[in-house]
Amino acid sequence: MKNWESQIKHYQNYLKLERSLSPNSVQAYVRDVEKLAQFMEMKFEGLSPFTITSKHLQQFLQYISELGMSAFSQARILSGIKAFYKYLLFEELITKDPTALLEGPKLGRKLPDTLSYDEIVNMLEAIDLSKPEGGRNRLCWKCFTRLVCAYPS
Repeated sequence: MKNWESQIKHYQNYLKLERSLSPNSVQAYVRDVEKLAQFMEMKFEGLSPFTITSKHLQQFLQYISELGMSAFSQARILSGIKAFYKYLLFEELITKDPTALLEGPKLGRKLPDTLSYDEIVNMLEAIDLSKPEGGRNRLCWKCFTRLVCAYPS
């Protein structure tokens, strides 16, 4: 674990000084690498960060998946570990990045919130037609809603 601790400390300094990350970001990156270090110490005692292979990392990803972490949390942890190994490469402490071929969990895309028909009608009816710009505003909204319906993203 000693190898891990010293590399994590150097990595933490790099994130603070070289990358100028906020304290919360530094803490999150370090926490991700510490999770990996704890797993490696538990599963493969004495394995240093320099001798880890992609197979070891795949086992770690399987482990955090089995813990019931969300896909977003797993992806964030993997991102932190990839950043750590990019740092080790940058410092020339390793010659090959074991994270290079790792893929994180597939993240579903959230659909945007949309307005209902009634909400659109209410917006159009809220335009004050007694003012000179009211007719123009109503026409603009009608054109906009037609464009959105004709060319959905």
